[in-house]
Amino acid sequence: MDHFSNQSKSAALPGAATPRLADWRANAADGLVFIALGSNLGDRAANIRGALHELERAGVARLIQCSRLVETDAVGGPADQPRYLNGVARLATSLDPHELLIALLRVEQLFGRVRDERNAPRTLDLDLLLYGSLRLTSTRLTLPHPRMWDRDFVMTPLAEVCDAAWLETVRTAAPAREQKEPVDVR
Repeated sequence: MDHFSNQSKSAALPGAATPRLADWRANAADGLVFIALGSNLGDRAANIRGALHELERAGVARLIQCSRLVETDAVGGPADQPRYLNGVARLATSLDPHELLIALLRVEQLFGRVRDERNAPRTLDLDLLLYGSLRLTSTRLTLPHPRMWDRDFVMTPLAEVCDAAWLETVRTAAPAREQKEPVDVR
């Protein structure tokens, strides 16, 4: 059984029939997957470029478009940490959302990401923001990303690579419902 069947685990846009995973995958294959990119350690731009290259090289996703990279202050974490370089990439993928999340975490590790403290400095941060219009809440993943709407360092570059009307439709859709079954994210 596929973990993303439309049986009360996720929600579509209001007024539309709940899409099947095949519909979400079609959106993902059409380039409606958006990830946030961030780095504040090492060669920040090279880390981000390298991550995008690795996602393509490994067959995880195809890059459709990348925003400009903007330098921002760190949000949260130690006060003395270096400034971030942030951006957003629009991707096409055949992976389901949890598979994509796992792939993003693996790329972060490949670039030396250490997860020992919340909001700590990092060589690479890849956050799955949107996977088509999918609304999902599981133990490992919430879509759309729950804090993206409040973060200028996400919304400004996202506006460069995402249709504003579509994004507003996603933003105002009903909140995601809790999944009834655990999801295996191995």
